[in-house]
Parts: sequence; C-alpha cells; structure tokens
Amino acid sequence: MRIYTHPEYLNHQVMDGHPERPERLSHLMKHLSQIGLTQDFEVVQPQPVPTSRILAAHSQSHVDFLRGSSPQEGIVPLDPDTWMSPASFCAAELAAGAVFSGMDTVLNGAQQRVFCAVRPPGHHAERDSAMGFCLLNSVAIAAIAALDHVDVERVAILDFDVHHGNGTVDVCRDHPQILVCSSFQSPYYPNRLDDLVQPNIVNTPLVAGSDGKMFRAALERDWLPALEAHQPDIVFISAGFDAHVNDPLADLRLVEDDYRWVTQFIGSIANQYAQGRVVSTLEGGYDLDALARSVTAHLEALA
Repeated sequence: MRIYTHPEYLNHQVMDGHPERPERLSHLMKHLSQIGLTQDFEVVQPQPVPTSRILAAHSQSHVDFLRGSSPQEGIVPLDPDTWMSPASFCAAELAAGAVFSGMDTVLNGAQQRVFCAVRPPGHHAERDSAMGFCLLNSVAIAAIAALDHVDVERVAILDFDVHHGNGTVDVCRDHPQILVCSSFQSPYYPNRLDDLVQPNIVNTPLVAGSDGKMFRAALERDWLPALEAHQPDIVFISAGFDAHVNDPLADLRLVEDDYRWVTQFIGSIANQYAQGRVVSTLEGGYDLDALARSVTAHLEALA
C-alpha cells in the first residue's frame, strides 16, 4: 500500500487555536513512523493536481477567488472557519494532487489501495465556494477524473466524517455515475444539502450521542443496498475521524474499532465490485492522539 503526503501541507497556516492546525498532520506522521507503518508502506510525495482537473469540479470564478485571496504574508479569513496563508493554495493543489495521483496509481494497477495524508481537507468545498476549513474538493476532483479511465463507468465516494460532505454532494450531484454516501451528526454543521433526495446521493444523519452500534447499523441499512445497486469500479473514502468519542468538535461516540469495521466494510464492497481498488483521503479529526490511533486502525484494515 502507498501513502501520499507532502511537507508543504504543514505550511498551510491558520489562526492560533484553530482545530485544523499543522500539528494534526505532523503528529499523525510521527506516530505512523514510530509504529513502523511508514516503513511498511511506500511514502510518496504527489505533484499538484492539473488545473484542468480542478475546473472539472470547480468553477473558474472559484479558482480565481482562491488565487486572488492568497496573501503575500500573514493569514486571511475566507469565512470564520476557513483561512488562507501564502502557502495555502499550493497545499490545496497538492492535497488534490495526492488523491488524483492515488486514483491514477490504483487504476493503472501499480497499487490496489492508497491513503492520502493531506491538509487542508476538502469535502466541504462546493463548486463555487470554500468553507469548513476546505479550499478545493480533493475527492470530488479525483472521482470526476476517474470517469475518464477506460475501465471506469461508476464511482463511489464514502464519507464517514462527523460533518456532512456537502461540498462533495454539491460537486457530484449532477454526475449520476458517482454515488455519494455521507454519514454525519445531525443537526450539525454545515446544515446544507443534507436533505437532498436523488438516486446517487445517500445521506445518513446520526443523532448526537450515536455510538458505534448505531453507526454500523445505519451504514448497513443505507449504504449497503445503494452500493450493491451501483456496483462501483473504484471506491473513494473521505476519511474523517472527528466522530471519535474524544474529538472536541462533535458529539458522536465512535472508537478505533468502529473505524476498523467501516474500513473492512468498504474494503469488502471494493473487493466485490471494484477489484479491491480504494483511494482514501484524510478529512477531519481534531484530537491528535485519537486521530493517530484511528488512522492506524484505518490503515491496518485498508492494507
């Protein structure tokens, strides 16, 4: 298995006290090194995603806005949650580049499964707007690009972040070949597009306090029949770990074994329909130790 990451991600700076801070990634990668996973898996630096691929998912005006908002120094807010520093747009291009490269690597047969240890996250970025810590929607960019491969007719994006993947729904809603399944605490941020009803969108709201048993039952109820009907040729994961019981931003009660279970659940679907092909990318997760342990469980199950 291969891990895509890049030191430039740490140069994306945010305001003091912001939960989506560089330490999320540095702590995670240090942990993976200490337990030997970075020795077991190939670690590769991606190239930035081609601009043409960004524009298949986002509007030109959005890209122009991000470039125009990038400061020469310091940090600037795009909204109360989402900030840019001089390196932020490059980091976002490299985050999308990791998922795009992972997709290409998997579809070309060089790897069966990859994990992208990236920041900033992407699943809140809509076609025309940045929000929720996210600038570019990395997973949606790669999923749309995957449809250009000769052996790909259908794609699935599975999002178990504690926050609804509104951006992925927005970008992919008009691509019936892309199934988007998102589980999330509700009612909770961002409270948009979480009630959209159409065949390729599966929204799975969970009440505050939901534990692993409730999470597993909901995914088997909602995701499994949708995936069996869709039969994807490649599976993408928006892997957010902020539904962990120790995470400071939300109120679900998942633990490491739940992340191991959902990864095995997704892997089984991929083995059945997608030749085992899975591209996973990091989204949320803000308690450093819980994030590190949860990603470890995810990687062990993914591999």
